[in-house]
Amino acid sequence: MTTAVTRGLSPELRGFRQVQRLAYECAEAVAARLEPGITEREAARMQREWLRERGVRDWFHLPFAWFGDRTAFVNFRIPLQFFPTNRRLAPGMPFILDMAPVYDGYTADIGYSGSLGINPVQDKLMADLEVHRELILREVRERRPLREIYEDVDRLMVRQGYANRHRAYPFGVIAHKVDRVRQRRWSAHLFGFGTQSLKGLASDALHGHREGWSPLWSPYRFSDHPPQPGLWAVEPHLGFRGTGAKFEEILVVTDSADPEQSAFWLDDDLPHVRRWAEER
Repeated sequence: MTTAVTRGLSPELRGFRQVQRLAYECAEAVAARLEPGITEREAARMQREWLRERGVRDWFHLPFAWFGDRTAFVNFRIPLQFFPTNRRLAPGMPFILDMAPVYDGYTADIGYSGSLGINPVQDKLMADLEVHRELILREVRERRPLREIYEDVDRLMVRQGYANRHRAYPFGVIAHKVDRVRQRRWSAHLFGFGTQSLKGLASDALHGHREGWSPLWSPYRFSDHPPQPGLWAVEPHLGFRGTGAKFEEILVVTDSADPEQSAFWLDDDLPHVRRWAEER
């Protein structure tokens, strides 16, 4: 059972929490404005405009929007398929909004699942994601290798009767590290990703390669190491018969010997966490 925890955060962690809350506020605002006929491209543009109006000038990646069976990445085979399309939203259709803004040098990467009206399948998927959040935190605190935790999440999905849809991402990642980004007056992008953020991820990858760890949390051998201290954007993604649901949020990993301080979710006051509390 997920319970809200109040803890003192360093100024740096408060900066990451601020941008993560801003991103989720954007997701809720845009979700409230969605209506039949809106396309994925329009929903992605609505996210960009909302965040730019509030001072966002750079991105880890530009906003995505997925509607209908695209929430479960049905038949996704190449990275270009993740980009928003002209798919139109219809009543009862599930959607996912995913955005990764950089604000004042702090990065967030979030995923928000919803539907236009009632969708019992996605509601069930969202309810069943709660135990994944608990499992991930528990096993990170146990310092289990990331690859093993990934496999345990996979096994839990199978027991629940769902498909692992984060495996469709490049390298099959369930998470990746996020860091501070050097702010510039203008931001460049490469295939939808901010170049400053890509440089940081590449630097982490080179540094980690020398030390035996990776900034990508995947099912492959390069993730066969204990959790590396830092901030991880974690996104377990369930799929069932053409419907997908996920959350994405920052997990803080430290080198503390205290289990509760060794790993914790950056913020328990998020839409999916509040939803689970309300459903009890």
